[in-house]
Amino acid sequence: MGVATTLPLPTTSKTLQKQHLEAVGAYQYVLTFLFMGPFFSLLVFVLLFTSLWPFSVFCLVWLYVDWDTPNQGGRRSEWIRNWAIWRQLRDYYPVKLVKTAELPPDRNYVLGAHPHGIMCTGFLCNFSTESNGFSQLFPGLRPWLAVLAGFFYLPVYRDYIMSFGLCPVSRQSLDFILSQPQLGQAVVIMVGGAHEALYSVPGEHCLTLQKRKGFVRLALRHGGPPHPCPPAPPPHRGGSQSLSRPLHDGPGAALRGAQGKLWGPRFHLPHLHLGLAAAFR
Repeated sequence: MGVATTLPLPTTSKTLQKQHLEAVGAYQYVLTFLFMGPFFSLLVFVLLFTSLWPFSVFCLVWLYVDWDTPNQGGRRSEWIRNWAIWRQLRDYYPVKLVKTAELPPDRNYVLGAHPHGIMCTGFLCNFSTESNGFSQLFPGLRPWLAVLAGFFYLPVYRDYIMSFGLCPVSRQSLDFILSQPQLGQAVVIMVGGAHEALYSVPGEHCLTLQKRKGFVRLALRHGGPPHPCPPAPPPHRGGSQSLSRPLHDGPGAALRGAQGKLWGPRFHLPHLHLGLAAAFR
């Protein structure tokens, strides 16, 4: 299975309306990815000191009552996964899903995905939406994209990303999904994690894999072979490094070191890159 993020096609072959729609799709994803979580977290806090405090109280109570839902399969919405705007986002780059092998739905899969990139656009398009028809290419499979658990601590935003089929990349969450009686669960794990995003440099291809063998143990624990997804190669998203350029000068740079120290298993600060938005070309 291959996930390709290639360079944009010449815009001259697209109508002006199509170009505008694609730009809206790209802006929507980038702005939501960067600001939706912090915005609603700050809004809930600020409204506590206004006449609209019941809204904040409701959000906090809901967060408490619903705390374990992300670790229990979440609440996916096929309606949201099929939004037309995801097809515009797909066409902006464009993003392709290349099928290289059959994946029978009579078993579960742990798919090690690479590279992480900055905003995982290719993996979101192909596994968290139906913009490239994953369900038609692999009937019977139910994809899950595992991301940082910290995203699910943010009010409102957590419900939004759960609707895509995103889940925390934690043992509790993944064990729950792969233990379901219904087979055909396909968990996609970006094995390099957010740390690999620091190495997203045009022209370079870096895989962060040392000391990251949890996905192999996960597959073995649930009856799979050492390689989580045979006979197919792991999902690969080519071209993602060309969408941005880091502000630091490499692994030895002071800024690069600071970014590495601020990264954690549950939270990480946005990586400083030029062209972070994808390339508002």
